[in-house]
Parts: sequence; C-alpha cells; structure tokens
Amino acid sequence: MWKVIYIAPTQERAEKLKKLLVDNSFLCQLKQVASRRNNKPAAIEISVPAAEAEEAYEVLAEHGFQG
Repeated sequence: MWKVIYIAPTQERAEKLKKLLVDNSFLCQLKQVASRRNNKPAAIEISVPAAEAEEAYEVLAEHGFQG
C-alpha cells in the first residue's frame, strides 16, 4: 500500500522531490490529483510505500520540504 507524503504544486517540484527520495533509496510514485492549468498538472501527489512513509517524510523535512 502507498501513502501520500507530499503534494507538490508543480510538476517540476514533484520531479525534484522524487529524485531526492530515489537518491535516498525510496520507491516513489507521482500522481496528478488536480485539473490541468495551461496543459500542466495543478497538483501532484508524491507517494511512497506505507512502511517507509515516516522515514521518507523525515528526508523531505531535512531538506526543507514540509507539508
């Protein structure tokens, strides 16, 4: 089961956070959750396996990304 740990406002931010998580050995997936504006996603969920969610969130927090 996957757990959302962050909702990014842009595709660029989502990709940056995904890279940070993958570089720290986390599985990660992105999912568009809001309608598109100007052909770009309006919000993207960043999810990790539920068992790794707390640790992954800590990695994000250490790098200044908090929900």
